[in-house]
Amino acid sequence: MARDYAARCPVSPVRNTWLVAAAILLVAQGIGAQKVRVEEELEAYPDKSVDLTCEFVDGGGRTKLTQVSWIWEPIDGQRDNIAVFHPIYGQSFPNLSFKDRVVFLYRTLENPSIRISNLKMSDAGRYTCEYATYPSGNEQGTTTLIMLAKPKNSANVVTVQAGPNSVVVAQCEAAEGKPAATIKWLASVGGNHSTSTTNGPDGTVTVRSEYRLVPTPADNGREVTCMVDQRTQERPWVSQVKLSVEYPPSVSIEGYDNNWYVGRSDAVLLCLATGNPTPTTVTWTTASGALPDTVVVSGNKLTVRKVDDAVNTTFTCEVKNKHGASSHQITTFVIEALEDPSSAGVVAGAVIGSLLALLLVVALVAVLLTRSRRQQRRGYPSSGDSIATGSGGSNGGDYGNKARLLFSGTGNSSNKNGTGANNNGPIYTYREGCDATGTLTEKANDYHHHHLHHASIGNPPSAHDILLSGDEAERRKFDLDDSMEEEYDRFGGGNMIPPAYHVHRAHGGEEEMDVYLDDDMESQRDGSVISRTAIYV
Repeated sequence: MARDYAARCPVSPVRNTWLVAAAILLVAQGIGAQKVRVEEELEAYPDKSVDLTCEFVDGGGRTKLTQVSWIWEPIDGQRDNIAVFHPIYGQSFPNLSFKDRVVFLYRTLENPSIRISNLKMSDAGRYTCEYATYPSGNEQGTTTLIMLAKPKNSANVVTVQAGPNSVVVAQCEAAEGKPAATIKWLASVGGNHSTSTTNGPDGTVTVRSEYRLVPTPADNGREVTCMVDQRTQERPWVSQVKLSVEYPPSVSIEGYDNNWYVGRSDAVLLCLATGNPTPTTVTWTTASGALPDTVVVSGNKLTVRKVDDAVNTTFTCEVKNKHGASSHQITTFVIEALEDPSSAGVVAGAVIGSLLALLLVVALVAVLLTRSRRQQRRGYPSSGDSIATGSGGSNGGDYGNKARLLFSGTGNSSNKNGTGANNNGPIYTYREGCDATGTLTEKANDYHHHHLHHASIGNPPSAHDILLSGDEAERRKFDLDDSMEEEYDRFGGGNMIPPAYHVHRAHGGEEEMDVYLDDDMESQRDGSVISRTAIYV
C-alpha cells in the first residue's frame, strides 16, 4: 500500500529541497544553542562595569576547541574583535577603544567570560562569543548590551518683566538620559508649556520643557512644579520653582495719625515700597523742597523730633528701581496742644472724681434739708430749741414744749403809770404740741396771795418765783388763729418769714393787752410766735 500511495502522490523535487534545508537549519540552531550558552540581554550604566558570560557545552565531548573570540557589533557600525583567547598564544585585545577596559575572567576556553569597565554610552550593541572548533567549525552565542543613562534633571526660573505678552518664566530639563524622559508641569498660575528633545552622539536624549504665561506683579513669588519621569529613576523627580517677575515700585506712606500737636516729640512717617528688584533709593522732600531742621531721615523712616509749624506741610516719598520710579505724598496738619497728653488720664480722673464728690455732697444736703423740713412740719424740735422742763415733761405726747412768760414791759423799767415793775399783770405761756399747733395760756399772777412777805420787804418777785408758785389762780388760753396755719403753708412751711401774727385772747381782755401783743409778738420760721421779752424755762 505504501508503494501504491507513493506511486499515486509523488513528492515534488522543489518541495523536497525546502524540507531538507529546514531540517538542516533546525539541527544547526539546536546544536549551537546547546553548545554556546550566553545571556540574551543586559543593561548597564555609564562609568559602571558589566560581565558578559560565555560557556561552551559539549554533551558528547567529541568537539575540539581551538580558539574563542569576542566580537562587538555597534548599533551603527561594523563588527570588530575586541578580545581573543588562544590556549597556546594567550589573550589579545585588538580594538584600541576597549584596551585596558576588557579582561577575561577565567582564561579558559570552556568559560571565556569577559568584564568591560568604565562603560560608555557608545559601548551599547551586540556582543558575540564565537568558538573555533573541530570538526564542526565555528560555534557562537550573542548578547545584546543596552546602555541606560539617568538623566541630569534641573529646573530654573527665568526672570521676566511684567507685561502684556506671554513669555517663558520657567524651564525644566532632563539631559543626556536614555531612554528619553517625560516632563510634566504642576501650576496654578494659568500658563502652558512646550517640550523639545535633542539626541546626543552617544545615544542619549535631552528633553527640555518651558513654562509660559503673561506675567503680572501678582505672579512674582508664585510656585510652579516640574516633574520628570524616566525608566532609570525609582520615582519621579520633582522640583518647585518660584517665579521672578520684575516690575516698577509701588509706594505708600504710613504713620500719620492726625494728631500732630505743637510740642509732640518723635512723630514718625514710614515710606513703604514694593517692587522687583527691591527699591534701594528712597528720597524724602516737602512741598517747599528742603526738609525742616526738626526732621531726621533714616532710609525709609522720617522722624520729626519736635512738632512745630514748620512741619505743617506736604511730605513726598520717592523710590526707584531699574524699571522706574514711583512716589507718594501726604499732607500733615499741626494743631494746638490743649493739654499735656501724658497727664490727660490724670486730669480726666481728677475731674470725674470731683464730679462724683460734688454729686455726693449735693445728695447729702438734699436729704438733710428734706428731713429737716419733714421734722418742722411734724413739730419736732429743731437744733436751736430747748426741751421744756417742769409741767411740760408731764405731757407724754408733746415734743419740744416751750413755756414763755409774756410781760407787758421789761423787768426793771417803769410802767406808763410810773409805778415800777408790772408784777401784777397776767403771765402768758405758749406751749407747742406734737400736732404742729400751739396754745397760748394766760397764767394769773398770784403774787399777792402767796408772796406778800416779798411785797412787805419791797422786793418784787422774779419770773422764776412766779413760775415755781404752786397755786395758779387761773389759766387763760389763747388760741392761734386758723389763718396762721394757712400762712404757714403759704410761706413754705417755715422756710420763709411770715408777717407778724396777731394773737387774740380767747376770753376777752383789756385793750392794753391787745396793743401789747401786737407790738411785742414776733413770728418765727417754724410758724410759732413769741414775745420779744419772753423768758424760756
